[in-house]
Formats: sequence, structure tokens, C-alpha cells
Amino acid sequence: MNCTVAGELFDFRDDDVGMAVLPMFHVFGLSSVLNVTVRFGGTLVLVPRFDAQAVIEQLARHRCTIFSGVPTMYFALLQADADGRDLSALRVGISGGAAIPGEVIRAFEEKFPGVVILEGYGLSETASTTTFNISAEQRKVLSIGKPIWGVEVRVVDENDDELPPGPDNVGEIVIREHNVMKGYYKKPEATAEAFRHGWFHTGDLAYRDEDGYLFIVDRKKDLVIRGGYNVYPREIEEVLFDHPGVGAAAVIGKPDEKLGQEVLAFVVPKDGVTLMPDEVIAYCKQRLAAYKYPREVRIIDELPMGPTGKVLKKELRL
Repeated sequence: MNCTVAGELFDFRDDDVGMAVLPMFHVFGLSSVLNVTVRFGGTLVLVPRFDAQAVIEQLARHRCTIFSGVPTMYFALLQADADGRDLSALRVGISGGAAIPGEVIRAFEEKFPGVVILEGYGLSETASTTTFNISAEQRKVLSIGKPIWGVEVRVVDENDDELPPGPDNVGEIVIREHNVMKGYYKKPEATAEAFRHGWFHTGDLAYRDEDGYLFIVDRKKDLVIRGGYNVYPREIEEVLFDHPGVGAAAVIGKPDEKLGQEVLAFVVPKDGVTLMPDEVIAYCKQRLAAYKYPREVRIIDELPMGPTGKVLKKELRL
């Protein structure tokens, strides 16, 4: 059932050629890539590990039509040399695992004409896809789309009351659907904490617009509370990605005796670019509210990443 619904959302066809760069032990790579391809009779190109230049070569060689990856992979492909490689067969990129910056979407679709990036949302606990942008015509950039068939999604406050639409009404995403897990293996307390009143609590913060599209704001655990104000790292990261010299960025909260937490940004410059922390801070200050912009910026060579390509913010907090 999960594969059928996901494949129809992806408009997967039996003549499609996908690429498996995501590890198969992860629900994105297993359910949304391998299982969907097998279910619909397509072809899957297996890549042992992600290397942007090698992936470009394989996409061209095998005339791949669908690519699935996490945002850091799309950014790495932007930096790779695609000159002389024919990627005209590639028609869709599926992004998940983390929020993809709008600037990365725009740059990728400009570099590879004919490709549309569609963002979705899911968890290991929901056997992958829960919401999705189903087409280029109906998508909303920065949105994770609408709930898929058979899935109920709400945005609730701390009392589990459903919130009305609007960007000012940020709450936790809760899910009730046919493919939600039964519980965590031999962890009854964690299971009881995750399920309340029949709804699975994701730990992700979002809001819903008037059209029913969901917009992820951040993980609850990543929320920075600075002087009593909620600061969402993703908003700051979007601003940083708009900077012409920024290649990658991650924002966290660090302990502060006066304010409780202070905003700290880690920035990786693009190749050949030299960035100064004060320059980046000034850039953010012009574009963000006074309580939001980072007071400290650290320029680093690379961000710590897990095997799926997701940024490991917990390592930045050490």
C-alpha cells in the first residue's frame, strides 16, 4: 500500500530509471526508492556511496529520469561539473529528509532545465511519505505539500488543540494514518509519549496555509528560545543560503547566561570564496528581526553529516 501510494504521487512509470544514492537501511532509500521502483517495474541504478561528480556521470550514462536525495545532495550536485553531460532525461528530483532551501531549488532547476524538485515529508515511524507536492503546477516552494491519500495530519498546540491556518499559528505536526508504526520496540514509555489520543506526535513544528499546504518551521528540539522569543533556525538558514558566498549553513542555539540561549550560525563558504563572520552577521541583521539574527558566526570547512547526508546538529552543539 505504501509503495503504491508513493509511486502514484511520484508519477513513477515502468520505463523510469531511478538512482539509489540513499542508504537502504534508511526509510527514504528503502521505501521511497527501492520498494517503489520494484513495485512499479522500473530500473534502479545502484551507487555505492554519494559522490557528486560520480552521480552526475551516472545520471547521464544511464539516462536516469528520477533522482531522490536529501538537500545536501542537491547542493553538492550544484557544485559539480555537468558541462558536456546530457541530463535531459532527468525530469524530477524528490527531496526529503530535511527542509530544502528555496535558493537550492531555484538554482538546481536553473542548472538542469526540465527538472522539477518536489518536496515531501515523512518519518521512519510512518513508513516514509506522509505529505507531498504532487506536481510542478500544484507545488508550493518551501512547503512539504499536502497529506497523501489515507493520511490525517493536524497542527496542534501544547494542549493538543488543533490550530487554525496561518504562519503565526505554529504547532506540532501530529499524524493518524494506515502506515504509522505500532510503537517503539521494547520502549513502552517512548511509545506512550509519542502517541496521545490516537495521534502520533512527530516532534516537527509547522503551520498550515489556507490551501491546506504544510510548511515545516523546525524540529522542536532545534527551537532556539532567545530572551523568551522563539527563534526558528530554518528561517535564518534560508537567509544564509541567499547569501551569494554561502555554500552551506546550520544554525543552533548555544547557552547564554543572560538570554538563556543565543543564536549561533555555522557557515561553509562556496569554493573560492572568503567570508568574514562580521560580514555574514551584518547580512543577516539587515534581513531578520533584531532578536533573530545570529550574534556569532563560525566559518568552517564542512558540516558534520550522517550516512544519509543530513546535517548532524548535535555534533555542532558539542
